[in-house]
Amino acid sequence: MQDNHIYEYAVIRVLPVIEREEFVNVGIILFCKKANFIKVHYTVNEAKLLVFSEKIDIEQINLNLQSLANIAHGIKNSNPIAELDVPSRFRWLTAVRSSAIQLSRPHPGLCSDLEKTAQRLFEEIVL
Repeated sequence: MQDNHIYEYAVIRVLPVIEREEFVNVGIILFCKKANFIKVHYTVNEAKLLVFSEKIDIEQINLNLQSLANIAHGIKNSNPIAELDVPSRFRWLTAVRSSAIQLSRPHPGLCSDLEKTAQRLFEEIVL
């Protein structure tokens, strides 16, 4: 019998023009405190973002998303926040902010396989 995991996930969004508050879903971050698990999946659909604004800096968006993933996964040389424990990193990443990259409020769920659930959510919400 597999254990069920209570998890939280947030959607990673890019706002090509912050003032218009329009966004494109580009990824997900899934977190489970009990399993000490955190996973980020993201992809940048350049053509889709350029529809919103031809001035968007795709290279900078990619750098920012990679930094977010590095922090989530605890890559120590990326940022001091990456040295925090998994729950603290998730809470920091999902804090409300006004920037070109934002995360939705966390949503709860229950699953038996965290990896598969992260991939499923990514496919359903982003792809």
